[in-house]
Amino acid sequence: MPDLLFAAAITAAALLAAGGWVVVCGLLPRQIRLSDALDVLSPDSSTASAEPGPVMVADPSSRLELAGAWFYQHARVPLPASSMRALTLQGRSIGDYFVNKLVLAIGGLLVPHVLALAVRPLAGSMGSIPLGFGLLCGVLGWLWPDIAMRNQQQQTNADATEALNTFFDLVALERLANLSATQAMEAAARLSDVPVFVRIRGALERARLEQRPPWSDLHRLSRELELPPIADMADVMRLDDQGAALAGVLTSRVKELRDAHLTSERARAHQASERMTLWMSIPVVIFALAFLIPPILTMSGAA
Repeated sequence: MPDLLFAAAITAAALLAAGGWVVVCGLLPRQIRLSDALDVLSPDSSTASAEPGPVMVADPSSRLELAGAWFYQHARVPLPASSMRALTLQGRSIGDYFVNKLVLAIGGLLVPHVLALAVRPLAGSMGSIPLGFGLLCGVLGWLWPDIAMRNQQQQTNADATEALNTFFDLVALERLANLSATQAMEAAARLSDVPVFVRIRGALERARLEQRPPWSDLHRLSRELELPPIADMADVMRLDDQGAALAGVLTSRVKELRDAHLTSERARAHQASERMTLWMSIPVVIFALAFLIPPILTMSGAA
């Protein structure tokens, strides 16, 4: 028994020291890299900087969202580029994303202990079983938003592509109203508040305030969101600076994008139909086995 107590004391002291070290590291100011400082001081930093990702907090009055944003800023949890892209296309904030992870992780940690306390009068003490299940459920709760986001990625991409096609149609209509290329894109971007429209509107507004053409911003936005049609549209609209007629080129390009989107949607529908056929064949196989097994058993017994 003394050995167990000594080991428990050593483990608790080590955990306490590690926790204190993590707290001190979190409170220390982060050293700024020299390359980042030089990029800020350079005159071309406004054009070379990357497009901003998802907003930190969408609703400043939400305490939960503020708590999630505070956790992300102070815990320095890495956020992959794929997750940032998905959050941007879904119009979600970083605070909302991390507060979902925290709530699910804390709930996963506490639910097994609450259930163990509820059934303790009937089943007695369960030992360390609730702790193990709590850790497992906590890890699953922390990873669940990432799993859900990955499962929704295909639908998110389809929604973004559909929004882009609508935006391009609106740009073509605005262009037919004798607006310039930049004015047509700005007018079309103001017609909706979906995430893709908002990001395009932000890129155009930033270029207008800095008094420069928005084509490089749109190319950068296309790379960030992994939506090549934005760059294609920027290349087409750039022809307006050279005095080229855009009506025919713009209309044909919009038609090509529509046809490509229709082809991808048909492929998705075909895949969904194949999956439905697979699940529909399972009951048929079960009924066939139900009808065939008795005669087979009878024949084998007679033999």
